Amino acid sequence: MEQSQHLCRLCPRNCGVDRSRQTGFCKAGDKVKLARAALHFWEEPCISGEEGSGTVFFSGCPLQCVFCQNHQISAECYGKEISIKRLAEIFLELQNQGANNINLVTGGHFVPQIIQALDMVRRDLKIPVVYNSSGYETVETLRMLKGYVDIYLPDIKYFSPERSKRYSHAPDYFEVASKAVQEMFSQVGAVEFDERGMLKKGVIVRHMVMPNGVEDSMDILTWIAENLPLDDILVSVMSQYTPFYKSAEFPEINRRLTQEEYDRVLDWMECMGIEDGFVQELSSAKEEYTPDFSLQGV
Repeated sequence: MEQSQHLCRLCPRNCGVDRSRQTGFCKAGDKVKLARAALHFWEEPCISGEEGSGTVFFSGCPLQCVFCQNHQISAECYGKEISIKRLAEIFLELQNQGANNINLVTGGHFVPQIIQALDMVRRDLKIPVVYNSSGYETVETLRMLKGYVDIYLPDIKYFSPERSKRYSHAPDYFEVASKAVQEMFSQVGAVEFDERGMLKKGVIVRHMVMPNGVEDSMDILTWIAENLPLDDILVSVMSQYTPFYKSAEFPEINRRLTQEEYDRVLDWMECMGIEDGFVQELSSAKEEYTPDFSLQGV
């Protein structure tokens, strides 16, 4: 898709901007912009492994959460513009560094360019492609990725429209994300692992528990248990919330999670019969887990 010929409708914001002339809600123009391309060791064990995940951090984001730990690249759109050919080269460079996969982090607003880059390396890329997403994706854009993505790694951040409106200006978040996750599963099917225990294909649904958000987390886990095949997916519940960016403007989330809050969510996860997946220790809420965005590998 040439943005000069189309008004951008890639994400649920549907802002209709000609991104060759101005930036969209996502803060990005039509040129691929990256902040980092390097091995990353802090994803789920079946994604990172010992060798690391080949993460490609795209600049800009359609969601713009007030607490974003990567606000330097999502809200401020820090990064370097590169060609599609260079993006394809980066995929192969990460593979040559021993990456277990190519991990596309928040790339929804660059899907046409990602597809072009993957087409360039289709013969040479031997590792799975991971689509690492906020969950705020249109089904139409996801369908463009069918056959290109092996592993989907979506968040379901909110159930409550009031919370998603307050913290991400997206009252339709759950309505959109729930459909997106179901589309992802329909594309890649049940999880499959290689002989090393690394994920080859499938969906890991992530949810980060937030301060004063226990009921919202419980609603999300209930929805997952009732609407997704628990034997065929993985669920990753995260405790790493750290009050970054504009969190100080929202007193109710301007703190770390408590052990009591987290335990209530984990108890509910067990009640819902969600057994396959990952649970972080509360000690995971550390700022050092946030990558250094210094254009490494770009």
